[in-house]
Amino acid sequence: MKIEAFQTLGSVLQGGSFAMAAEKMRLTPSAVSMQMKQLENYLGQALFDRSGLQVRPTEFAVEVDAVMRPALARLAALRRGHSALVEGRLRIGMIEGLQPALLPPALAWLAHRHPGLQVVPRRGSSVELTNAVKAGQLQAAVVARPKAGRVSGLRWHVLGKRSLMLLLPPGDPAADVGEAVARLDWIRYDRQTVTGQLAGRVVHRLAPDKRSVVELDNIAAVAAMVSAGMGFSVAQVLDDSLLRRYPMRSLPLGPDAPTFDIALVHRKADEDDRLIGALLEALHVAMAQADA
Repeated sequence: MKIEAFQTLGSVLQGGSFAMAAEKMRLTPSAVSMQMKQLENYLGQALFDRSGLQVRPTEFAVEVDAVMRPALARLAALRRGHSALVEGRLRIGMIEGLQPALLPPALAWLAHRHPGLQVVPRRGSSVELTNAVKAGQLQAAVVARPKAGRVSGLRWHVLGKRSLMLLLPPGDPAADVGEAVARLDWIRYDRQTVTGQLAGRVVHRLAPDKRSVVELDNIAAVAAMVSAGMGFSVAQVLDDSLLRRYPMRSLPLGPDAPTFDIALVHRKADEDDRLIGALLEALHVAMAQADA
C-alpha cells in the first residue's frame, strides 16, 4: 500500500469530502475514491459510511489517521532535512508556449535551491512529450493535459487552468464572437495539439463550414498573423511578451469556453523521485509568479 493513500485519507478528513481532498492532493475525485477503496481492502475494514447521500468517515478512519499522521509528518521532516541530496540530471519536456513564462523562474529556483541538479529541457507538443515520458525518454514534462484518452501508467500534477480566447487583429470592431468567426479568415493553431483540437471544436460549433486559410504549429507565428490583420484565431497566449510584440484584441468565448489544465506528467513509478519532487515545487513557484 502506497503512503500516498494515507495522506489522501488525512486530506479527506480535513477537507470533509473527496472533492476537497482531490483538490489538495491534485488528484481527480475518482482517483481519491479508488485510493480509499484500496485502503479499505488493505485494512480489512470500511473507512466510510456510504449509505446516505454524503459519504461519512467512520471512527476507524479517524483512528487510522491519528496513528499515521505523526509518522507521515516525521517522514516528511526527514525528507526535507536531506533536500541538499537532490542532485543529478533531469530530462524534462515543456510545450513551447509555456517556456518563456515558466522555464526561467523554475530553473532559477532550482539553481538556487539545488545547485547539483542539472535540468535538460526539450520542447515539443503535448502529445509528443507525453509519449516521450511514457517511453522513458523524458523523466517528466509540462503539457496541456488531455481531457480524454489519457495514457495509463502516468501521474498528473495540475499546475493551473487556462481558457481559450478569441484572438482578433488590433482595432477590429467585433463585439460578438460568432460574428467575428463568420466574417474573418481563420488562422488555425495546430490540430495535432490538445489546445488546437479544442479550438477547432469551438470554431466548427460557431461556423460549421469554416475552413482555415493556414494552419501553424507555432503560437508566435499565429500571433504574428493575427496581429498583421490576416484573420482570427482561437488559442491561449501563455507568454505575455507575445502580446507586446504582436498587439491583438481578445474576446472571451463565454461560459462554455473550453478550458485545459497545465500539468506536470511523469511515470507513476517515479512518484517518490526527489528530482521530480524538486521540479514540481519549482513549477508551482513559477506558476504563482506567472499568475501574479
